[in-house]
Amino acid sequence: MDKVCCSTHLIEGDGTFNVNGIESFMKEVKLAECGLSYAVVSIMGPQSSGKSTLLNHLFGTNFREMDAFKGRHISLSLSRSQTTKGIWMAHCAGIEPCTLVMDLEGTDGRERGEDDTAFEKQSALFALAVSDIVLINMWCHDIGREQAANKPLLKTVFQVMMRLFSPRKTTLMFVIRDKTRTPLENLEPVLREDIQKIWDSVPKPQAHKETPLSEFFNVEVVALSSYEEKEEQFKEQVASLRQQFFHSIAPGGLAGDRRGAVPASGFSFSAQQIWKVIKDNRDLDLPAHKVMVATVRCEEIANEKLASFVANEEWCEFDAAIQTGPVSGFGKKLTSILHICLSEYDTEATYFDDGVRTTKRKQLEEKLLQLVQPAYQSMLGHIRSGTLDKFKEAFDKALNGGEGFSVAAHSCTKIFMTQFDEQSADVVIQQANWDSSKVREKLRRDIDAHVAAVCAAKLSELTNLYEKKLNDALSGPVEALLDGAGDDTWPAIRKLLRRETESAVSGFSVALSSFDMDEQTTDKMLASLEDYARGVVELKTKEEAARVLIRMKDRFATLFSQDSDSMPRVWTGKEDIRAITKMARLSSLKLLSVLAAIRLDDEADNIEKTLAVVLVDNRSGALTNKSITLDDPLASSTWEEEASKRNNNWLPPPWAILALVVLGFNEFMTLLRNPLYLGVIFVAFLLVKALWVQLDISGEFRNGALPGLLSLSTKFLPTVMNLLRKLAEEGQKPPAPEPQRNRPVAANSFQSGSNNNGDVSSTASSEVTWSEIRTEYTSPSRQEKVE
Repeated sequence: MDKVCCSTHLIEGDGTFNVNGIESFMKEVKLAECGLSYAVVSIMGPQSSGKSTLLNHLFGTNFREMDAFKGRHISLSLSRSQTTKGIWMAHCAGIEPCTLVMDLEGTDGRERGEDDTAFEKQSALFALAVSDIVLINMWCHDIGREQAANKPLLKTVFQVMMRLFSPRKTTLMFVIRDKTRTPLENLEPVLREDIQKIWDSVPKPQAHKETPLSEFFNVEVVALSSYEEKEEQFKEQVASLRQQFFHSIAPGGLAGDRRGAVPASGFSFSAQQIWKVIKDNRDLDLPAHKVMVATVRCEEIANEKLASFVANEEWCEFDAAIQTGPVSGFGKKLTSILHICLSEYDTEATYFDDGVRTTKRKQLEEKLLQLVQPAYQSMLGHIRSGTLDKFKEAFDKALNGGEGFSVAAHSCTKIFMTQFDEQSADVVIQQANWDSSKVREKLRRDIDAHVAAVCAAKLSELTNLYEKKLNDALSGPVEALLDGAGDDTWPAIRKLLRRETESAVSGFSVALSSFDMDEQTTDKMLASLEDYARGVVELKTKEEAARVLIRMKDRFATLFSQDSDSMPRVWTGKEDIRAITKMARLSSLKLLSVLAAIRLDDEADNIEKTLAVVLVDNRSGALTNKSITLDDPLASSTWEEEASKRNNNWLPPPWAILALVVLGFNEFMTLLRNPLYLGVIFVAFLLVKALWVQLDISGEFRNGALPGLLSLSTKFLPTVMNLLRKLAEEGQKPPAPEPQRNRPVAANSFQSGSNNNGDVSSTASSEVTWSEIRTEYTSPSRQEKVE
């Protein structure tokens, strides 16, 4: 016996308790000296499931392990097929506190048969009674199986333990072996739910009717990789699990509460008494062995049939062909294959328990249908896409053939939806109750979406067509009418607009009638077309208005230089220049009055009259016509008044004044300390002011920034030289005698007359920007005023 990890055969295979063995074992590990500082761990599970292997790697024990090359079912020798008989106990090496491990015989071994004593169940009940932590070894792929998951065993153990012993909280750790890709987060809830269901179904004494499972057990779940396939990963996971057993009896440790623990010195006697009670109780209501066998065997048959179906050549051909396109006779052929598979299962499982056989058959059918469902969905997808393509082709053909839009859409939709229903009925599998309504609804949505897209495209084409017609019908004539600029220009434009709009709206309305749209949408589209026609006229008018100055100048020059027969005018000196000029100006003003406003609403206005009064008649006549000045916005103010308003606004905004005061404080203090700076700044201001007046900078920039800069660049240097020369002459000139007192009056009077005349001329010239008109019209008035 190893001094570090000693072990003993605690209970023999025939149920005999090894009293001498446990006494020697306690002395060997000095268990009596531990007091309450010890823990007991046991493991149970199916035979040959690797329980001993797990304990040896987890706790460093030396329990006997099964030879992997001989396996569980190959050997005929009892010693080879069952490695652990009875219950073995060992001391864990290197774990504090002192930890004892019990290795139990497999719970579903075939060697014992239908033994009435049910040794496997008794040993499991014993382990739950004396252990702080119970490891339940199980295969990952067996989760959900009644026997493999030890559900019947746990049910019996829960019931008997409450009846025989005082409540003691034990930790149940389910160790899932050979974990697959399924995450532990998905496996753990299934196990916990099964355990809770078992607990709820167990009849309980009156004292524990409302006692929850957590009063008796702490449930933990861990998962380990395959030892044979992933040995290194298995060892790493076991090493991590081993850390949980250190200080397991401490508060919050793995062992849970220790209310029922006995002192270490009394462990041997306590274990003997517990086993005696368990051995004497032969009334345990355990699941029948035949049901267990039926469960295992029906599961094996179902797995064989599932594998046979997967390998079926006809099914493999179907599965491969369905990936590229639809397969004819899919539903009937697949129904036949599934029927053969299920019939073979029924034949082989006839003599097993009816309940188990039916349950396993249902599970097999569900697995087969899960395997087939992707192919079924792919088949429906092929039918849907094919039907949709055929619908698009037929729909486009119907529209190109001249059929009405709504009629073509309705008839094609009805035909191809019926065709889909017929094809989908051929795909139905009798064993499955699958509904193809979702695929049908998706097809209908795709068809409706295509119809809506085509409708939008057709409506857009119609709209663009009629808008183009309106544009072609209105642009040229409107431009010609505006170029003529007569009294009947806008009535003619309104008549043209009304005629072309009515024609376009009538044709557009007839075209829209085939789309079966609601009245509100139709009216909206017709109104939009009318607005477009009006917009064409407005846009053309604005384009012509943008060139009104050029047009007015050309018209004035034409009328002034040509006679009534459009021949070049021959000047003999007898012509009335003023009458010719006024006639040309009035004709130009007619063009301006026509383009001054868009008159599509047939409302009277005084624009032409106002322009004539303000720009042609003299100032006195303009001032006497108070009603025009007050009523018409074009005569509301002159350029001089507007300039006066702007010049009065010379102060910057308050925030700018505050910023200047705050930010310019240092500069202001500098000027106070150096008065010479003030003189320099004053002289510079005078020079700049003189240059501003001499160069007439504001006047130069009236015609634009670039012409103003060019003009100033040519005048700047001569102006500076002239200014310097005048300053020099003034410095050399002797002081002049005082002028007579009456001379300034005359000068002022003449200047006043000049100013008045200048006001009249500036009023007219500010409204009409041409230099020629200003020169020809205002010069005679000025001469008359001066005379």
